[in-house]
Parts: sequence; structure tokens; C-alpha cells
Amino acid sequence: MTVIEYIYQSVNSIEVNTVGSIYKLILSMLLGAIVGYERKRKGQTAGVRTFSLISMGATLAMLLSIYVPQEYMSLKNGDPGRIAAQVITGIGFLGAGAIIQMKGSVRGLTTAAGIWMVAIIGMAVGLGMYWLSVVASGLILFILVLLERIEQRVSRGSESRIIRIRTADIIHDISDYRKVLHAHKIHLSNFYVDYDFESSETSLNLVVLVRETTNYIHLFSQFAKLHPTKSITLANQLSI
Repeated sequence: MTVIEYIYQSVNSIEVNTVGSIYKLILSMLLGAIVGYERKRKGQTAGVRTFSLISMGATLAMLLSIYVPQEYMSLKNGDPGRIAAQVITGIGFLGAGAIIQMKGSVRGLTTAAGIWMVAIIGMAVGLGMYWLSVVASGLILFILVLLERIEQRVSRGSESRIIRIRTADIIHDISDYRKVLHAHKIHLSNFYVDYDFESSETSLNLVVLVRETTNYIHLFSQFAKLHPTKSITLANQLSI
């Protein structure tokens, strides 16, 4: 048996062995690094090293799950899926750490989903499902790169924003604001009003769908002419 034949058999063996385990760890590291590079390119904290370690860790956990009942047949509780099942739970904590909530805006959901998916890919590599792992990694890149571009084109002009207006007056009718929004081709999805009768102030929150090219300076200057205005601010999401 030649060295190449030995390596090929070891890599494709259903039993855990040294050569096959090293190959699986390297493959999972590379697949995780590819996905991690894409996330780092988008400015996410979790990048190449994080995704590589997650993928390798999941692969190693899967190898251990197979190795324990393989070597210790006398164990009554030698369940190959027990360690692997805990990987899914543990990855949830890492995913939660990747999610950032700031001023009502949530970021990191895609990265958290990527972390979970990479962990599953690592487990698949540990089971020897190489082609499935490679295809899954390719599909992740397709989703993160190509689908993002398609999504941006489809949803162009429909970004959700919140316009917060505080006036030194009690506003009973927002039809004037509707007309200004309509003139700028901005869709009003909903609105929330908070009255302070003691100070004669109104806090108006307009939930709108706007275009990327919207001229907010011109828009806000027109809003300010409708009523005595104290402040106008723009936010991504509304905290209720």
C-alpha cells in the first residue's frame, strides 16, 4: 500500500484515526476561515480566527463523540450524539455574544447565524461529510455576498427609519407632515404621539420608508416650518 492510498483510506475511514482527524481539522479550519473572512470584510468583530476556531471545535467535538464508543465499547452510556448535541447549545451563547443592541438598533444577527451554521459544518466535517460541508460553505458565501446585493437592489428605496420631532406646540393633525412626506416620495408606515400638556409639547415619531438618496436636510427644514420645532432626529428603529 502506497502512502497516498494509506492517506486516502484514513481520510475516508468511518473510524477515528490520526491522519483522518488531522485532515478533518484542517478542512474545517479552512471552511471556517473562508466564512470568517467575509464577516471581517463587513466590519464584524467575529472574523477569520473566531470562525476557524468555532468550526475546528465543532469538528473535534464530533470526533470525540465518535471516538468514545469506538474505543470504549464497554461503556453503557456511550452515546455518539451526546457530545455533539451539547455543541448546538454551546454555540447559542457565542451567537448571542455576536448580537449587539444599541439605541434600539440590533446588529450581528447574520453573524450569529453564520456562527451557528459554521459549527454545524464543522460537525459535518467530523462525520466525514466533506462534499456536503464544502457545498454548505459555498451556499453561506452565496447568501452573505450575492443575496445581500440582490436584497439591496430589491429593497432600495425602502429603508425603515424613525423621524422624531419635538415641537413647542400641541399637534392634533399631522396632515401637513403627510404632505411633506408625500412630496419627498416617503411612505409613512405608522406614527406615535406623546403629549406634554403642562409644557405644551408634542413628541411625534414617524415610522417611514425612505430612499437612500433622501435629502434629510431639506426634509427637516420643511418640517421645522410647519410648527414651532425644538428638535428633529433620525433613528434606525423605535424603542418602545
